[in-house]
Amino acid sequence: MAVQLPNGATISVAATMGALKAMSAITNAAEAVATLEASHGVVENDILLVTSGWSKLNNRVVRADSVATNDVTLEDIDTSNTTRYPAGSGTGSVKEVATWQQIIQVLEASSSGGEQQFATYSFLEDDEERNIPTKKSPVVFTLSVADDQSLAQYVVLSAADEDRVVRACRVVLPSGAIIYFAAFVTMSKIPTLTKDEVMALQVTLSVQSQITRYAS
Repeated sequence: MAVQLPNGATISVAATMGALKAMSAITNAAEAVATLEASHGVVENDILLVTSGWSKLNNRVVRADSVATNDVTLEDIDTSNTTRYPAGSGTGSVKEVATWQQIIQVLEASSSGGEQQFATYSFLEDDEERNIPTKKSPVVFTLSVADDQSLAQYVVLSAADEDRVVRACRVVLPSGAIIYFAAFVTMSKIPTLTKDEVMALQVTLSVQSQITRYAS
């Protein structure tokens, strides 16, 4: 049992990505093994943004574990359930994150969404209703960032806001644990103008896939 404070956490978005590599096969296993094209260049500990025919893997950000020629193990990615991951239909592509851009001068950070939704029903003979879980609401991270157009992050965030391409994102917690996810990144270029308060830009990270967490 433990508790943590977020003080000291850092948030980054992918600044540059490597070339797309075709993924011609992927296994159903406790740790999925992806077969990539020849000369893919992926090495152990690379961070990959995956495009897959499997909805639960599509846009997932994962870490490469062991690499054996063209076979890359995706660390802690369990695809053994063939109902959720039908055999033979998970092919697609990967791109590795080449460089990260940390978002500095974060004044406030919050998240919303992720709430479980339910379907409510009852039978004719019932006196009470029942709930069964359905889907969860979209997750959005909202950052208030001190306005400084001279920072390198301004260029990266501005480009992300304009091209609306899904980007890999990373949160490093004070414990050293790491959270990865893919998101649409947007930024308001008009700063807040509240008297006696630091001018700030609002940055949103709209999560597009399941998060991936690693202990370090």
